[in-house]
Amino acid sequence: APRGVRIGAMGGLLADVAQWITDAVYAFGYVGVFVLTFLGNLHLPVPTQLTLPLSGYLVWEGRFSFTAVMVASTAAAVGVSFVFYYLGACVSEESLRRFAGRYGRFVLVRESDLDKVSKMFERHGGKAILIFHLVPGIGAFISIPAGIKRMPFRWRFLIYTILGSFLYNVAHVGLGWALGSQWTLVEQYGAIIEYVVLAAVAGGIIWFIWRRW
Repeated sequence: APRGVRIGAMGGLLADVAQWITDAVYAFGYVGVFVLTFLGNLHLPVPTQLTLPLSGYLVWEGRFSFTAVMVASTAAAVGVSFVFYYLGACVSEESLRRFAGRYGRFVLVRESDLDKVSKMFERHGGKAILIFHLVPGIGAFISIPAGIKRMPFRWRFLIYTILGSFLYNVAHVGLGWALGSQWTLVEQYGAIIEYVVLAAVAGGIIWFIWRRW
């Protein structure tokens, strides 16, 4: 590994992934940061909790520019959000309602539930975009309901997506920069936070099913 990068502190598969990310970033520079952040936001096994702190560490070393890292990583995150927005836009709300009317009793979702979600998203859609971009493990997925609801792309969806992606990235890059050679600690504690969030989501799903049954 390059000097100062403590990949040895990790074990097993995580160490291999960390080494691969490190090699890619060192070999391809800002392009590597963009591609790896893009893949990570697609929720492929390329965690941004490694890519972004490593980029911050390279800023600390003087190899990278903080501004260039933020431009590359934020552009990647926003690009993935565009992909999910388009996927959501390809699904009409009418088709969802037909699905809920026909199969809702099997998946415990009624048309009235869609009405509630629709009203909530119309009222708090921008805030939801911003907040969920800050939640590990969810991030760009919030763009799918935004696409389904045809949220105004240029002035609402785009602005909140850029802001949320920037704040998430600047936090991780900034921590990597602040920690220096100890940047891998960001990933280790970030994984704990992600597990807590996923456990909360799972608990919410179980509560919802129990209420319906």
